[in-house]
Amino acid sequence: MIEIENLRFAWPRAESDCLAIDRLSIAAGSTLFLYGPSGSGKSTLLGLLAGVLVARQGRVGVLDTDWSSLSGARRDALRADHVGYIFQQFNLLPYLNVIDNVLLPCRFSRLRHERAVRRSGSVQADAGALLAHVGLAAELWRRKAAELSVGQQQRVAAARALIGAPEIVIADEPTSALDAPLRDGFMDVLLRECRTAGSTLVFVSHDERLASRFDAQRSLASINRAAVHEAAA
Repeated sequence: MIEIENLRFAWPRAESDCLAIDRLSIAAGSTLFLYGPSGSGKSTLLGLLAGVLVARQGRVGVLDTDWSSLSGARRDALRADHVGYIFQQFNLLPYLNVIDNVLLPCRFSRLRHERAVRRSGSVQADAGALLAHVGLAAELWRRKAAELSVGQQQRVAAARALIGAPEIVIADEPTSALDAPLRDGFMDVLLRECRTAGSTLVFVSHDERLASRFDAQRSLASINRAAVHEAAA
């Protein structure tokens, strides 16, 4: 599902690469826990996996497609069809209500719209089913995102990423603002929904206590040669 080969990435004006990954392969339908300290490049790697960033060298492929071979518009279209993204700060549109936030991927992707309709009869019904699964009470569905608590916003962000059964779900430290009971409940829902849809999950966190819940666990330092070179210097 995801294949990285000879990846090199540096931010503008940086003196050296922040990521240098020779190879990383993630199988379809698997769950990967990727961990490392703050500032180690975890979010940068997720941006590369999602095609938001493009490597200066090497291949980052999803669904047998190299992100760097596509124009910006085609990357956006591929991402909308096949990638659900849970951001660390959730990135909900504050002026939209809960349902409209969840439906955003279906407005940009006909494929995810059609999958949601096949699953539940309509996109609105599928959004409601996902919100119920993540534990958000129905009386909150018409509230604006800005009126929700952090825990409630996190559930909306998860439902938005999962709607339309994207092949890949990327989660960037989505539990960092949650206490233990909310964190554990969120993990139950996220893993269950990904397995039900057959989605490949790449989950980034610095909280290694979550690692045992995943099919595979990798530290970013173990695959990033740039970190080794920096430590040696």
